[in-house]
Amino acid sequence: MSYTGSDPEKFNEDKQVVTEHFHIERIKDVSAAKDVDKVIEVRSGALAAATTKAGRLDPWSKDSLLLYWCCFVAFLCSCANGYDGSLMTAINIMPFYQDRINHGTVGEGTGIIFSIYTIGGLVGPWFAGPLTDRLGRRGGMFCGGLIICIGSAVIASSMHRAQFIAGRFILGFGVSIMTCAAPSYIIEVSPPQWRSRMTAFYNCGWFGGSIPAAGITLGTQKINSDWQWRLPLIFQAVPSLIVMISVFFLPESPRWLLANSRDDEALAFLTRFHGNNDPTNPVVELEWQEFKESISVDGADKRWWDYSELFKTRSARWRSLMVILMGVFGQFSGNGLGYFNTQIYQAVGYGNYMQFVLNLANSITSAAGALTGVALSDRMPRRLALVWGTFGSAVFLAINGALSAVWAHQPAGQQNLSVGRGAVAAYFFFNIVYSFAYTPLQALYPVECLQTTARAKGMAMYGVVVNLLNFINQFAGPIALQNIKYNYVFIFVGWDLVETVLWYIFCIETNGRTLEELEEVFAEKNPIKASKVKRRVAIKKDGGIALVE
Repeated sequence: MSYTGSDPEKFNEDKQVVTEHFHIERIKDVSAAKDVDKVIEVRSGALAAATTKAGRLDPWSKDSLLLYWCCFVAFLCSCANGYDGSLMTAINIMPFYQDRINHGTVGEGTGIIFSIYTIGGLVGPWFAGPLTDRLGRRGGMFCGGLIICIGSAVIASSMHRAQFIAGRFILGFGVSIMTCAAPSYIIEVSPPQWRSRMTAFYNCGWFGGSIPAAGITLGTQKINSDWQWRLPLIFQAVPSLIVMISVFFLPESPRWLLANSRDDEALAFLTRFHGNNDPTNPVVELEWQEFKESISVDGADKRWWDYSELFKTRSARWRSLMVILMGVFGQFSGNGLGYFNTQIYQAVGYGNYMQFVLNLANSITSAAGALTGVALSDRMPRRLALVWGTFGSAVFLAINGALSAVWAHQPAGQQNLSVGRGAVAAYFFFNIVYSFAYTPLQALYPVECLQTTARAKGMAMYGVVVNLLNFINQFAGPIALQNIKYNYVFIFVGWDLVETVLWYIFCIETNGRTLEELEEVFAEKNPIKASKVKRRVAIKKDGGIALVE
């Protein structure tokens, strides 16, 4: 096995683990080995050896199907968040909602209604981390779902503005708990071979919520009563109800079980779901060895008030930096404009009905971009996606802003419709590129970067950062659109270019390693350089594996 990077000490350690544990042959001269079919580069020699020797998991076995259901239940937790974004965009222009609750589609009043959801999201994470550590990942999802159902009842029955705002706060509080527990759960139950796709798919739940919300509001906008906006708010509770009914029929996270001294249950889970029911499966043996070495039974996750594992070591600070960067950049790259899609479409000449149609179409095309990113997530480097995805987002936002400016300066009634359509097309392409790069990684990258005993509280910290940025987006957004109109877009163009540079400088590659192996990367003096190190592995014609020295 050979490195395409540096650090011979780590090379020797990894080589010894792989060759001794799995009895793998080592090759010095590949050209002289006649039984070698091809040579590939991997980031983890141990994982490559284990998965090759173990063979593939049966994707249609009963146990695999149960894992897919685990993934879907976690996906529904994200649906609750996505539903709200598309829902509020649509009901904000419904006349019966405006008469009953709000007066004006932009401005400070609208900003308060939109942003109070994120205030709940800022409070919730302080309970979410300890709750998810104490009750388990499943318990966290259940509690979050229960609170969302209460919030839906409060907001859907609102007779005045104050009750509506209270319901928005409760919803934000509940969603913050679900979105702390669910990504932690799905990454911890996923086999290492499927980890990226299953966890990346979780965050596509945003579109699993936003597309139905856009479709439902497109239908209910024809109702000539308060049910025009009340019905979509009632449907907001549906994903959470399914989660509450299902979650305790699912297996608990094996990492949480081991961290709580339930070793037999943890090993039984790995054997059943990661090892084709074979306790000697190489993947099971590798994971169990790494679990025992890295998961503490008396860590900070047992103390609700202790967040020290997020910052007490150099490795922990690097991990937390990656989480914070994703929290900031994932919410402040221009995607916050999505709460005001209808105002953007109105600004370039589209009428009320077409605003609803374009809102639905934008959700569908964005979902296509996100699902493409999910499909490639097992192979696509995180650095590549984030650097180029952020740069592409800046380009399309700049085009949208420029065409919106041209439209705004044309005489009323004489505008060139092609300019308005071009502005909308650029905005659609921005959302597709953003969704391709960020939507799969917004949940996947933070949970990959966090250790097991710090994962729930780390995701709670992530939730605070996300909701703080969402508060800025949702409170300042309508005020900015009212005052500086299309020029608001150019703020994000400049910031996206800054993000591109920062991702290039600081982003640590997490693809291709087990969660426990990443500790070695983050502990390095230069974790960015260490994360880009690759090993060469020879694949034999008979399907075997050898390590190239």
